[in-house]
Amino acid sequence: MIRLTDVNEDNWQEAASLRVRDDQSGYLAPAIGIIARGYVYRDCGARVFLIENDGVIVGMALVRDFTDEPVGYDLQQFMIDERFQGRGYGSEALGLILDELRAEGRFGHVEVCVNREDIPAIRLYEKHGFRDSGYVDPGLPDCVNMICYLDRDERN
Repeated sequence: MIRLTDVNEDNWQEAASLRVRDDQSGYLAPAIGIIARGYVYRDCGARVFLIENDGVIVGMALVRDFTDEPVGYDLQQFMIDERFQGRGYGSEALGLILDELRAEGRFGHVEVCVNREDIPAIRLYEKHGFRDSGYVDPGLPDCVNMICYLDRDERN
């Protein structure tokens, strides 16, 4: 059973050992980098979610507050370890993260920037209600900015 937990002194080393496949490594930071970003962005409400299945850490995600207009949540990193991919853990975990943010209720939407070539990730996000926002970050022209409205009534 998938659940979300926080990084702590007992699990950070296990979390830091997570890896994606070599062909995915260009799309996100290494696990230790995700943990570090959670610390660096602590003033932006950053939270690193560890994704566990029956007590085993299988992935992680980083969400922080996006303070530029429009303000919202920024899902900066999302990964499932290469050993655990293809089992539905990513989809289940993304649903739990969105539920957590919905319950927290500080913002009405979540944004994620995804490399246009990462078709499996784009499909995963679309499955959970993310859509292309139409915005192209000049610093990341190879990425699609996707948005998910947390209020179900705002979805297109």
